[in-house]
Amino acid sequence: MTTTATAVDTVLRQVEKIVPTLRDNGEASETRRWILDENIDLLDKAGVFRIATPRRFGGLDLSLADQARVLTEIARGCGSTGWVSMVWVSNAWVATLYPDQAQEEVFAQESVRISGGFTPSGTLTPTEGGYLLNGSWRFNTGCRAAHWNIAAALLEKPDGTVEDLVALVPMDRFTIADDWNTSSAAATGSSTTTAEDVFVPAHRVIGFEDAVLNATPGRAHAGKTGRDYGLFSFVMAECAATFIGIARGALELFLDRVPGRPITYTSWTDQVQHPLTQIQVAAAANRIAAAEGLAEGWLRRLQARADAGEQPTVEEKAAVRGQAAYAIQLAKEAVETLYNASGASAIQRGVPIQRFHRDSQGLALHALLLLSTNLETHGRVLLGLDPGTPLL
Repeated sequence: MTTTATAVDTVLRQVEKIVPTLRDNGEASETRRWILDENIDLLDKAGVFRIATPRRFGGLDLSLADQARVLTEIARGCGSTGWVSMVWVSNAWVATLYPDQAQEEVFAQESVRISGGFTPSGTLTPTEGGYLLNGSWRFNTGCRAAHWNIAAALLEKPDGTVEDLVALVPMDRFTIADDWNTSSAAATGSSTTTAEDVFVPAHRVIGFEDAVLNATPGRAHAGKTGRDYGLFSFVMAECAATFIGIARGALELFLDRVPGRPITYTSWTDQVQHPLTQIQVAAAANRIAAAEGLAEGWLRRLQARADAGEQPTVEEKAAVRGQAAYAIQLAKEAVETLYNASGASAIQRGVPIQRFHRDSQGLALHALLLLSTNLETHGRVLLGLDPGTPLL
């Protein structure tokens, strides 16, 4: 039997080999507004879309830390491909929060890709055996090549109150709009998806609160696999891993490009020799290292809880949100520093570092990742207050 260590090393070796191709395909993917099929095929062959599939379904069942290592390596090649991969992988883990019957359907294809998110912009109406799903969901990253889609929706109860539910639906039951035209993350193809009276069986609809608390009934393996990390802690950790990869890629691109470049309108013939460049590259490298150090801490804490069959505490969840957002900010600042030190020629579309810069800037605007929001949540808990959000 393949050990977890062997599995992650094998996937990482394969991904490392395709990093140059992902990078070379960046401009064409951006023009297409969706990553090239070659990127998806290469990642599939590398085993990336099996890393969150439970072992009992034939998957690689990697730990969160190992999943993060893989996602970081992908993003080192292409930020948009890294982001799409993060969404597909993290949602494959989310599928393990559903009852066993739903998991058996989803993981019948062990290399599975699942898009979607948790903004409840649809409705669910009870019907015999399940629900009818209606609504539209914007910014649906990865929808164009997903097998399944997660759609958050509201159920109106007879007393007028509403309940947040999350449906798991085959992607071919949705229509996809051609409305993704952006200045950053352009290759993620995060278009609007729409469902009209789509039937969803009851076993593929769970409560949002159950998902957050890992309390969904009908699962024989819940709490026993060392993979139950807490929903938003898991998602924040994988997002941060992607940003760290983008920053690593930008640093690599800068170090490859800068030697021998003169500084225009000065007497400097090699930018490497300029003290400001030396300070800038060191500052960027240390921001990346600081982000990695923060990540090591939360990955260790989350795994310890999962191995003990426990959910993270409120304090730990708040800390992951605050620290992950801070790490993302550090990674974004590292990329910005390197881009600003790259000279005017870096604005050309054929120079990859400008794409890394735009992707990091745009993706950091995601509402879940905003530094101010996450620091507020973290700070409230540190001060002994209620976190002020259910998204923990």
